[in-house]
Amino acid sequence: MLDKCIRLLNFDNSVIRQSGLLSRYQSEIIDLTGLASSARLYMPGALCKRISGALSPSGKNNPTFLGSGDFHHISELLTSSIDHPFCLVVFDSHPDWDILPPRFGCGSWVSRALENKNILKTLLLGTGSGDLSSAALETGNLGALRENRLEIYPYSHKYSRIFFRHLPANNSIIVKRGLFSDKVTWHTLEKEELGEFTLKLIRRFPSQKVYISIDKDCLKKEFALTNWEEGCLRLDQLLTMLKIMRENLDIIGLDITGDYSAPRISGRIKAVISGIDHPRMVTADHCSDDLILRVNEETNLKILGEVFS
Repeated sequence: MLDKCIRLLNFDNSVIRQSGLLSRYQSEIIDLTGLASSARLYMPGALCKRISGALSPSGKNNPTFLGSGDFHHISELLTSSIDHPFCLVVFDSHPDWDILPPRFGCGSWVSRALENKNILKTLLLGTGSGDLSSAALETGNLGALRENRLEIYPYSHKYSRIFFRHLPANNSIIVKRGLFSDKVTWHTLEKEELGEFTLKLIRRFPSQKVYISIDKDCLKKEFALTNWEEGCLRLDQLLTMLKIMRENLDIIGLDITGDYSAPRISGRIKAVISGIDHPRMVTADHCSDDLILRVNEETNLKILGEVFS
């Protein structure tokens, strides 16, 4: 069960400036700014250990803010410390399920987390990027779809194809097999009544204990100004799904990313990768600092208000 105080892993000063949030909730602030440029996007195993060592066990049930979505791979460190069976729910515009290096990266952390056998089932909800396109599927963790251990529900998506491999049966997709490729039709959220649909999903959970990870880039830009592209969900839709989970599950952990900070990168190679990986247009472009702060803080407060209701 969540404790009604919050924890800030302060990599980028994006959340620490939200005075309304900090005045409303008791908070633990862990200063990790000295590690930020090395930890952003991906990091070596030694740095993972340093960050894990800075986290007190007493804060594991506190909603945890990670800053920019560039630090979403820290979620894997948080879930790996849970020593009993649970389910994982991820709201994100990107599936973060790459099987390619780097091992500890924001684009691969879900695959890394799934190595933890305590995670009985994972839902990816609200995906809206091109990361489920035919080309992107080639590097996705397709094996995790087997036996429905992983289910992916994009907000909207046209069909995809996977070539020279066969996808396993899965609740979240319809697969039409061909000679050289499988056609994948996604079960999308766009036309669902999300309260009823969420209830249907979680009734299949093998455990009532759930960890929720929210990257606010799954939201439309009215509700989140990030250093990534715009998502598809409205805030009320996200809150509806959270409400159903709060009423029917035991939320044992929660983290939130998707606050804004400009990518400051250590090392030329990572800087090049960051330039390639980040979209050209991000939702915080041409927005004032005051607007970015206000929009993101309001959404953070509404998310906490729902999960603490």
